[in-house]
Amino acid sequence: MATEPFARAIAEAEELIRSAPHVRTEQDLAEGLDYLAGGIKAALHMTWAYDRDFPFFAASTGPYAKLGLDNPDTLYFHAYIRDDAEYVVTGRRGTTADLSFQVLNGDYSPARSPDSLTAFDDRDIEIAQDGSYELRFGPPGSGARFTLGPGAAMLIVREVFSDWGAERPGEIRIHRADTLGSAPPPPDTDTQARRYEVAARMLLGRLRTFLAFPERHYLTLPVNTMTEPRPTPGGLATQYSSVGHYDLDDDQVMVVTVPAAGRDVAPYQGFQLGSMWYVSLDYINHQTSLTADQARHDPDGKIRYVIGERDPGLANWLERTGHRRGYLQIRWQRLTRPLGPEDGPEVEVMRFEDLPSKLPYHDRQRVGPGEWAARIAARQTAVARRMLG
Repeated sequence: MATEPFARAIAEAEELIRSAPHVRTEQDLAEGLDYLAGGIKAALHMTWAYDRDFPFFAASTGPYAKLGLDNPDTLYFHAYIRDDAEYVVTGRRGTTADLSFQVLNGDYSPARSPDSLTAFDDRDIEIAQDGSYELRFGPPGSGARFTLGPGAAMLIVREVFSDWGAERPGEIRIHRADTLGSAPPPPDTDTQARRYEVAARMLLGRLRTFLAFPERHYLTLPVNTMTEPRPTPGGLATQYSSVGHYDLDDDQVMVVTVPAAGRDVAPYQGFQLGSMWYVSLDYINHQTSLTADQARHDPDGKIRYVIGERDPGLANWLERTGHRRGYLQIRWQRLTRPLGPEDGPEVEVMRFEDLPSKLPYHDRQRVGPGEWAARIAARQTAVARRMLG
């Protein structure tokens, strides 16, 4: 049976989920099985989207296929490429805070992250008055504006929203320069069987990779702390991040204080929570992330996020949604200068009942039930507008 390798991989993947070291509660396991469903969908989707000669952009993640602490503010697209061919990317710039491009020489594995061969944002490309643009990627000597280094295998595009309600996505397309106007041969049964085998390896590889990744990059840090801003390993040249992990009782809150960078320094600044499966929490129906545009700023130019389980009635509350443990990440993108320790977060854990007396500008953050419901409704509407399942 052609599907047999994939069926075996699903069973093995479920064993990996059930035996994950952080599975302690029924909620942990239920979320793991949900994560598995997204992995199954993504493995099939990405395998059948693999065509380096007739490429197209596919959605890399989404609300129902999460991966690698996906950013709730970002639309991720990818296309598979080869290093000996020339590709043309055309599109129309939307109004989002950032649009960036990155070429990788492979995929993530449990042992290593792929190298970033090229990374830039749309400040490095020519955009016409109507927002249209054209980029050419190719091997050395092809005359292409962007050179594909040896081993180039994937082109990733990120479109990042800061103001979910006002900003609009753009358009983007890709084709191989010498195949436009022709068609690939129809697949045969052997090809389809191989695809199921590839999807099986991809499913297990993704699970093992992103169970191991946070062990190396997050859980070695002291709990309830965050790092200084630093260039994102293997990421974009114009992105910095600060990361950490938390462990909080229900009567505790974590207050993360960070300077608002300002659009002249970072047009995009965002903070999010993630589960122990290393994926975003429910960002549609709960406020588990905030951009600088969404957050309430204090008079001293800082943003104070309050992370906890109980509702404190504050605008910058980030909901744990039942997750006692989880990951923390701040991203700054499209930077105009390097960031230093003074640009990064300060973290304090306190009792829930101490918030009114210990949180600076506490009264300025107050929101009532009606305003909170409106904030959630705005999230639900904005995600429905820019994302498809």
